Amino acid sequence: MKSLDDEIGRQLERAIAAGQLRASAGKPLEVDEAWLQTPPELRMTFQIMKSAGMLPAEVKLLRWRATLRESLANATDEATRERLRRQLAELEQNLAVRLEARRTLGQN
Repeated sequence: MKSLDDEIGRQLERAIAAGQLRASAGKPLEVDEAWLQTPPELRMTFQIMKSAGMLPAEVKLLRWRATLRESLANATDEATRERLRRQLAELEQNLAVRLEARRTLGQN
């Protein structure tokens, strides 16, 4: 099947040269904290949107949640920890509502 592999390679090179495909296509996905915290059923949709340069608000919220969790883990004084806990709780509630709405809308 070497000839088929060669033909696929040529087709990909032509698509890249024509601007129809990015050179990074086919590389492994970058798995970060936001990816791991994204519900599995939404990961591919969000990844496609990210590749198209369109980040849904939920992705930004997931990244912010990861940042808040890290900040909370590193906070040393109780006042800061309490402020971060409140922010995280509000964010998680907002995120849960948005993700549930996406799931519900996606099932119709």
